[in-house]
Amino acid sequence: MTRPNPGLAHGWCALTALHGRIEAHVERALQAEHELSVREFSVLNVLSDQHDGDGGHFRMNQLADAVVLSQSATTRLVTRLEDRGLLARYLCPTDRRGIYTNVTPAGLDLLAEARPTNDQALAEALAAAEQRPELAPLATAVRALSKPAD
Repeated sequence: MTRPNPGLAHGWCALTALHGRIEAHVERALQAEHELSVREFSVLNVLSDQHDGDGGHFRMNQLADAVVLSQSATTRLVTRLEDRGLLARYLCPTDRRGIYTNVTPAGLDLLAEARPTNDQALAEALAAAEQRPELAPLATAVRALSKPAD
């Protein structure tokens, strides 16, 4: 019997394998060095890019989209980070129904300490992936995305 062409499924499996390997490696490094999960790092990182200009602050649903979590999971994660003193919530000044979240100075300090660990772990995971023929093209593509545009 002839094996059918794997088509998109082959690429999708490789992509999920790369993601899983990278996330697990980065998770171990962030937990060991900073007691921070990948998701917590992502939330701090995304929120640290907020600004006071038009559209510069994330609502919870926007944050959930940015970190690829459900809104309820994002709310629970924000609450945990708030309990640790890394985030603070406040009411939107123009819409009292809206709640924004800012990274506290302690959160910014932790994020600054964790960024090199995150970057190093990412580099290590990508280097390991490049040694696997089925993952190498994807790892190369990820590296290319991190280079500044000409």
